[in-house]
Amino acid sequence: MSLIHDIFETGALQVNCQLLGSEESGEALLIDPGGDAERLLLHLQRYRLRLTHIINTHGHFDHIGAVAELQHKTGCQFWIHEADRLLVEAAPAHAASWGLPFGKIPRMDRTLHDKEILQVAGIELEVIHTPGHTQGGVCLKWGHEMATGDTLFAGSIGRTDLPGGNTSRLLQSIRSRLLTMDNKIICHPGHGPSTTIGQEKHNNPYL
Repeated sequence: MSLIHDIFETGALQVNCQLLGSEESGEALLIDPGGDAERLLLHLQRYRLRLTHIINTHGHFDHIGAVAELQHKTGCQFWIHEADRLLVEAAPAHAASWGLPFGKIPRMDRTLHDKEILQVAGIELEVIHTPGHTQGGVCLKWGHEMATGDTLFAGSIGRTDLPGGNTSRLLQSIRSRLLTMDNKIICHPGHGPSTTIGQEKHNNPYL
C-alpha cells in the first residue's frame, strides 16, 4: 500500500492535523483537524483523496475546530473516545474562555475503545487509550508511527490543568502504554515537532 502522510498546523493554537491517505483506495482520514477547514480540503484535493473519517486523539476545542464544517462539506464520520464526549459538547464555552470563537459542535458518529484495530480509508490504526491530558485521550498507531495528541510531546508531556486533566494518570499512561514500545517508533504530537519513543525515554525531563 502506498501510504500518504502529511502534517499541517491548524487553528489559532497551531494544532498538528495529520492526513493519512491511501493511493489505492483514494480515501483519507484526518487526525485532530483544529481549524482551517477550507485549507485542509484543498490539501485533500491536491492529493486527490476523499475524506471519509476524522479520528481525534481527544476532545479539547483546539483539536476539533474544523470537524463540524468538514462533516458538513464531505459527509465524513467523526470518531472519538466516549470519555471525551462532554469536552466536545462544551467546546464553545471552553473556546470562549480563551477568547476564541467556535462554530458548531460536531456530531459524534462512533466512539473509540482501547486496543481496538480500526480499518479506515485503507489504513490500519491501533487505538491506545492514554488518559491523563483528558479522560478520553488516545494515541493512534500505524506501522512504526503514532499520533500522540497532547499525551506526549518532544521533551514534554501534556498539560493537566485543563478540563479532564490528571497528572498521575497521564504519567502512568505514558510509562505503561508508550515507553514500553520500540524505541524507534516515531511520535507525531498534537503540537510541535515529531520525536521517537527512544528520544523521550532517555531525554524527556518529565519522565
